[in-house]
Amino acid sequence: MSRRLDALLRAEMERWESRGLRRDLNARPGVERAFEFTSNDYLSLAADESVTNAAREAIARFGVGGRAARLLGGGSELDARAELLCAEWLGDESALFFPSGYQANAGLLSCLADANSVVFSDKLNHASIIDAARLSRARVRVFDHCDVEHLDTLLAAERRAERRIVVTESVFSMDGDLAPLAAMHELCERHDAYLVVDEAHAVGLIGKHRAGAWAALDVKPSRLAARLVTGGKSLGVSGAFVVGSQALRDHLVNRARAFVFTTAASPAISGALCAAIETARADTDRAERALAVARTLAQTLSLPIPAAAIVPFVVGESAAALKLADSLLHEGLDVRAVRPPTVPDGSARLRIACHAHNSLSAASALGSRLAREPRRPAIETQALNVARAFVVIGTDTDIGKTVVSALLCRAALNSGPATYWKPVQTGTVSDTEEVARLAGAKLYCADPQHAFPLPASPHTAARAAGARVDVEGLHTTLAALRVECAGTLVIELAGGLLVPYDDETTQADWLQRTRCDTVLVARSGLGTLNHTLLTLEALAARGMRPRALFLVGEPHAANADTLRERTNLPLFELEHFDRLDAAALDAWIARNDVGALFT
Repeated sequence: MSRRLDALLRAEMERWESRGLRRDLNARPGVERAFEFTSNDYLSLAADESVTNAAREAIARFGVGGRAARLLGGGSELDARAELLCAEWLGDESALFFPSGYQANAGLLSCLADANSVVFSDKLNHASIIDAARLSRARVRVFDHCDVEHLDTLLAAERRAERRIVVTESVFSMDGDLAPLAAMHELCERHDAYLVVDEAHAVGLIGKHRAGAWAALDVKPSRLAARLVTGGKSLGVSGAFVVGSQALRDHLVNRARAFVFTTAASPAISGALCAAIETARADTDRAERALAVARTLAQTLSLPIPAAAIVPFVVGESAAALKLADSLLHEGLDVRAVRPPTVPDGSARLRIACHAHNSLSAASALGSRLAREPRRPAIETQALNVARAFVVIGTDTDIGKTVVSALLCRAALNSGPATYWKPVQTGTVSDTEEVARLAGAKLYCADPQHAFPLPASPHTAARAAGARVDVEGLHTTLAALRVECAGTLVIELAGGLLVPYDDETTQADWLQRTRCDTVLVARSGLGTLNHTLLTLEALAARGMRPRALFLVGEPHAANADTLRERTNLPLFELEHFDRLDAAALDAWIARNDVGALFT
């Protein structure tokens, strides 16, 4: 191994560990089964005798190995039987079995979407969905969590796309809440789109015959493209099924690289899944026990009744979540801490998974213990939403980002507290002082994380000062500001979107991890069309779409009309002020409905 590479990797792990984010595979002491609240084995089928016996019988008959990809004779006849059972359970034509849920999502989305498609993905979708959307080469539009109005707006803006795919989890893996599937399906009908539903945390627990959240609806599935069922959650085994039409299955068998080019699962897995599906479909008691435990725990903690078996207990900082999980383990309660990047910065939590093997008394004991702990609201990290963050980005430097930032701060102050933050200041003129002057005394201005005297891009200015931009430190500060500051947080970046922070990270890369709303500022005159559309394309490639576009300078009607038509974004025009002060901003705000951005 390269010593230099090892040194770089160790340094990266040290930075990771300093933020409380390092993981390891060290075994934890076992606890009594009734007090295990961490696995996804909701129906307690992983150790069920009928399931383990089916695995043994499959090995005795077919051997232990998958041997080859299924198209090359790998696997066994049990694969097809498991597919048939799963499709019948969900009431659909067919299913295709993949060795893992990650592969199933990758295979499905890469076949349904291509470079001429648009994938619309919920902000809190699982990493496998996010990566699958990227692998498809489609443009990706991320809509606010379970926000059908935002999804409606994005779908309307992409009417030229050859194919539109909306993808969501039904029950979300970290917050445990339920997607508005019926409303999403109605939008797909209206906008000629198709819906993909990942039922990983719903199947086995909810819906008719416990066949998932979609099965609970009385909706004709005219736009339902596929559902995904994982074998490693309620079914207690592993692998995953894509469930849909026979035409979809045929397409996947021929085109899904994650299926075609992977070794089949062991016959033991397929055999165990057959037994698990039959049990989950027939045995109502297991699901009722798991759901009762989840309800008891939520009621003890005064939390909303969960959609299925996941109860999130949001702590906030990663170190605090780890400390609480370790404390519970010493008390005989196995609950794991989940930290960024699995969940947004500032929302580290205990993800409490409830099972048929948990007793109601164990749930009450855990609830009573946690009720003494400080916590933050759970769904989509409402603690972060206490300070809703808007990042002001630009197509270039010196185009008016600071004035727009001050204007947004001034408008936000009309409805509550507001904070301004410039993460990296370059040059000797302080943008923070200018925003404070324009927005007024009520505005709280956080200090820049870095201030470099050279008026250049952040990485160049840092290098000239013999320093570097601490990218991870920027994330830490942002997380703290979003939790600690009320109202609205306005963040102004330096220069254009793609300028570097260091040799590896651009401002766009940093922004992508923040999951913040954005506002794009561009010039109004000649040359703006190319720069603005390229910036929007760079954002779209990272799954981002601005809330609004500001054109600064002498009005140019043709450019404004073109950008309205091509972007379908709310567009504001901001002329240069004769006298730039708070009164001028107030007069502009009175003429323009910029306050709608904060609703």
